[in-house]
Amino acid sequence: MCGLSGEIRFDGRRPDLAAVGRMTDRLAARGPDGRGMWTQGAVALGHRRLKIIDLSDLGAQPMTDADGEITGVFNGCVYNYRELREELGRLGHRFESTSDTEVVLHAYRQWGTACVERFYGMFAFALVEHRTGRVVLGRDRLGIKPLYLAPAPGRLRFASSLPALLAAGDVDTSVDPVAVHQYLSWHATVAPPHTILNGVRKLPPATVRVVEPDGGHRDHRYWQPSYTRRAEYADMGPDEWRDAVLESLRTAVRRRMVSDVPVGVLLSGGLDSSLIVALLAEEGQRGLKTFSVGFEAEGGEEGDEFRYSDRVAREFGTDHRRMMVPSSRVSAALDDAVAAMSEPMISHDVVAFHLLSEQVSKEVKVVQSGQGADEVFAGYHWYPDLASASREEEPDRYAETYFDRPHADLAKILQPHMLLRDDVSGRFVREHMAVPGAQTALDAALRLDTHVMLVDDPVKRVDNMTMAWGLEARVPFLDHELVELAAACPPELKLADGGKGVLKEAGRKLLPQEIVDRPKGYFPVPAIRHMAGPVLDRVREALEAPEAKKRGIFREPYVAELLAAPDEHRTKRGANALWQVALLEIWLQTHGIT
Repeated sequence: MCGLSGEIRFDGRRPDLAAVGRMTDRLAARGPDGRGMWTQGAVALGHRRLKIIDLSDLGAQPMTDADGEITGVFNGCVYNYRELREELGRLGHRFESTSDTEVVLHAYRQWGTACVERFYGMFAFALVEHRTGRVVLGRDRLGIKPLYLAPAPGRLRFASSLPALLAAGDVDTSVDPVAVHQYLSWHATVAPPHTILNGVRKLPPATVRVVEPDGGHRDHRYWQPSYTRRAEYADMGPDEWRDAVLESLRTAVRRRMVSDVPVGVLLSGGLDSSLIVALLAEEGQRGLKTFSVGFEAEGGEEGDEFRYSDRVAREFGTDHRRMMVPSSRVSAALDDAVAAMSEPMISHDVVAFHLLSEQVSKEVKVVQSGQGADEVFAGYHWYPDLASASREEEPDRYAETYFDRPHADLAKILQPHMLLRDDVSGRFVREHMAVPGAQTALDAALRLDTHVMLVDDPVKRVDNMTMAWGLEARVPFLDHELVELAAACPPELKLADGGKGVLKEAGRKLLPQEIVDRPKGYFPVPAIRHMAGPVLDRVREALEAPEAKKRGIFREPYVAELLAAPDEHRTKRGANALWQVALLEIWLQTHGIT
């Protein structure tokens, strides 16, 4: 797990090494264990290293293969790198390290861009062909690892975070109205290639981009599971599906133990993280370090679920740590969490993950986490309603159920120069739902949530907040083989038992009943949800700042209405509307965008 950066020139000029150096330095938190730079011809690469696999200097990056053909930078982990290394060795490749990065270089030499289809893991990379000057950019199937792009006349810059691109300078920082529309409609999700800034794009998940020396490029999307019932599973009943899911998850968890340093678990006490702990215990892990976080109650709302995480820790004998955060610390930590965001994210647990990651990183460098199970196995309360829709009704039903507000409401929220006449968020959903490969309305909704919303909301949150402290988070529920299996699973098995039915049945074989049957929990941060004193002060400061007035994204009467009753205005999804509006401004100001 690391941070990468680079610049490609298309105008005959040399790359700006100082700019690449600034990007690399801005990524220091993602890779505190080493710094490297490389340049040749029209390309420069930068890298910050977090030592997880091959702790020696032989694993340093940027890395060039033994024959001097390919140089690359890599972020993430290829969990099956040992098997690939053996296969490549039999094909005549020779290695100088035991790192997965070197395996990526040789895999590209052997199989070209098709190498990504052999990788089991999470990754983003940039590879340079010495002889042709061609640059290949790639991102993993579920977008667990980020890759941001800043195109400009005569050049392309790229980095593992948006703030790193800002550090390089000369970025168009005007606000993208399409992104604002999605942000306000879709619970802060902004789908690729957009970001909140016009001058920064992001490479979509499961995509390889080949960039030619003249600036032309072609994209190849190399993976998309079919959300249909597959013939090879036709004879499977509920018990067989339960066993298949459990075995696939067991493999996913085992894969994510590949490391040269200890691996812990972020344990909320919910079904998903508890299953990870149970499977690791089954594998013989003893003294497994587990970590939980809770928050001081506000507005009559509890902020911790320690009774559940404590129960799981006792059951499996883990070395458990729990952290209780007072409300006063939430407001103090807010700006640090926002500074770590590559894009604005409104979910309360951003601050929770940031604070927890700070403490966890003092004890381990790698953790497994339960993100993704609700999207992959239909765990949210709105899925039954979506499942009852016809394919024709599905786009409108999805928007009614999931969007924070309808398109028409934006007219009273946004200033005229930010308004779009077209409902771009609704159109995005309609176009996605119309793509072949989803058998039912629920299949189409799960495909959208897993491959778009999940990537640019919970997965991005976990990556940004953990990597702000040099902590690698691995997510077994996003193992691509498990996702493929879940996509083929009959919807009624996923919807059973209040959602995640097939996963709950798997859990009954390993977990205490009270953990499987507990009410679904979220990650509440009451001080933000209810705009407790210091948080409200910070929100008011941001919205009344000269930069906010000058930028003029939001209509002043609407902002005044929210500030007059900070805990009363909720979106259709239940988000605090004031927090959603303010967070965008806090993010822009924190990152120096005026």
